[in-house]
Amino acid sequence: MTLKRVILGILTAIAIALVGLSLLASWNQPQIQSRLELYQTNLLLHASEWQGENNQSSTNLSSARNNIVGADPLNTALTQYQEARDSTRKTLETSQAQVKEIQSAIASKSDDNTLSLAQNKAASESIKQQSGLLNELDLRLGILQASSGKTEAALQTWKNLVERYPTKTDDDSSVETAQVLTGIWSNPAQLLPDAEPRIQKSLEGWFRYRALAQLYKLQERSKDLVALQAAEQVTAEQAVEKLAIVVGVPAISLCIGTVLLVGLTVQWLLQRKQLEKADSGPLLARNASLTWDVPWDGEIVWQVLVVGFFFVGQILIPYLLLPVSLAVLKLNPATFDPRDKAFYIFATYLLLSAGGLSVLYFSVKSFLPLPEGWFRINWRGSWFLWGFGGYFVALPLVVLVSLINQQLWQGQGGSNPILPIVLEGRDNVALVVFFGTAAIAAPVFEEIVFRGFLLPSLTRYLPVWGAIAASAFLFAVAHLSVSEILPLATLGAVLGFVYTRSRNLLAPMLLHSLWNSGTLLSLFLLGGGAS
Repeated sequence: MTLKRVILGILTAIAIALVGLSLLASWNQPQIQSRLELYQTNLLLHASEWQGENNQSSTNLSSARNNIVGADPLNTALTQYQEARDSTRKTLETSQAQVKEIQSAIASKSDDNTLSLAQNKAASESIKQQSGLLNELDLRLGILQASSGKTEAALQTWKNLVERYPTKTDDDSSVETAQVLTGIWSNPAQLLPDAEPRIQKSLEGWFRYRALAQLYKLQERSKDLVALQAAEQVTAEQAVEKLAIVVGVPAISLCIGTVLLVGLTVQWLLQRKQLEKADSGPLLARNASLTWDVPWDGEIVWQVLVVGFFFVGQILIPYLLLPVSLAVLKLNPATFDPRDKAFYIFATYLLLSAGGLSVLYFSVKSFLPLPEGWFRINWRGSWFLWGFGGYFVALPLVVLVSLINQQLWQGQGGSNPILPIVLEGRDNVALVVFFGTAAIAAPVFEEIVFRGFLLPSLTRYLPVWGAIAASAFLFAVAHLSVSEILPLATLGAVLGFVYTRSRNLLAPMLLHSLWNSGTLLSLFLLGGGAS
C-alpha cells in the first residue's frame, strides 16, 4: 500500500467520522419545513383579517383570499400549532432521555469519551433550542385559544409554561410574557406595568396584533386601537398578495411538472424499444447509451471527494483557515448580524469552492487534454429547455418524496443552516448575498463536482443509471441533514438525468439555480410576511 493511499485512508476515516457526527447532530433538529408551515399559517391568519374595499381590484383580491385562506383559518391554525407543540414536546423528551443515557455512558467509561462528549454537546444544544421553540409555541397557542373563545384553555397553556420554570432561568422572557398574557385575558384582568413593551418585544405578526388589541381594549385606548387596526389592514392586504405568490406559483409549477412527468412516462412506456438508440427516438432516449471515456481510476475519484470536498469543507476551512482568519481580523461570528452572517457564509463557500476545484484540477491535470464531453459547457443548444423542464419535473417528485419523508421524521432531522437565517432575516442586502451563495455559487460548484466529475467517473464501474443514483446519494449526504437525504437524492437524480441527456453542465446548473431561487423566494416572502 502506497503512502498516498494510507493518507487517503486516514482522511477518509476522519471525513466519515465528521460527516457521521454532523448527521447525528441533525437527528433531533427541527426541519425547516415544519417552520415554513407555521410561517405560512401566520400569513393565513394575517390574510384572514383583511376586509377589502368596494372596488374591482379589492373584490378580486378578496376572492383570492377566500380561496387561499379557507372557511375557518383560526381553527386550522389552532390545530397546526397544537400539533407542532405536541411534536416539539415529544422531541424534547426524547432528547432529554438521550442526554441522560450519554451522561451515564460518560460516567461509566474510563477511556476516551470524545465521541460521547460531542454527542452530549449536540444533544444539549438541541434541548436548548427545542425548549425555546416550545415556549414560543405555548405563547402563540394560548393566543389562538383565547381568540377562539377558549379562554380557560389559554390560561392553562400559559400557566403550564410558567410552572416549567419555578426558578429564575434564561427563559424568564417567555415566562414574563406568559404572565402578561394571563393578566390581560383573565377575568378580572390584571394589567402588569410592562405589558405593552413585553408584548412588543416577545411577540410578532398576528399574535402581537391580537395581544395589543386586547390590551388597548382593556386600557380604553380607542385611538391606539384604531391605529392598530389600520396597520393590521395594510399588513393583511400584503399577506394576501404574498400568499398568492407563495401558494399560487408553486401550485401552477406543480401542475405543469405533473403533466410533463405523466407525458414522459407515457412516452417511455409506448416507445421503450427506441430507448436503446442514441440521439433519436423519444426525448428520454437522448444520449441514453452514450458513455464517457474515463481516463482515471477510482483512486482519483476517491481523492477528489475525500480531499477536495470533505477534507477541505469539513476540516481545513472550519478548523484551520477560518479560525486563523477570524483571529487575525479580531472578529467573532457570535456577534454577527444577518448581513455579517450572509457575507461570512458567502466567503466561506467561496473558500470551499476554490479549495475543492483546486484539488479537482490538480487531480486530473496529468490527464489533460481530457477526452471529448468532459465538463462541457455550451451556450448553444437546448440546455435552457432541459434546465426548465427538469425543474418542473423535479417539483412533483420531490414534493411526493418530501411528504413521505415528513411522515418518517415528524418534523425532525435538521435542515440547511442557511435557511432559518434567511427565513428570519429582514436585511435586503443580506438576502441578495444569500441569493448569490445559494442560487449562483452553489449550483456552479456542486454541479461541476457531482455532475461534471463524479457522475461520469462512476460510469467506468457502473451503468449510467447506477452512476446517477450513486452521485445523487452522495450529493444528498454532503448536505449533512438526515431528513434531507431522500428529497435531495431525488433532486440529485433529476439533475443527473438532465445532465446525462443534455451533456451540458449549464442545464443542471440552471435547474439547481431555479430550485434554490424558488426556495429563497418562499423563505423571503414567508419570513417577511409573518412578522
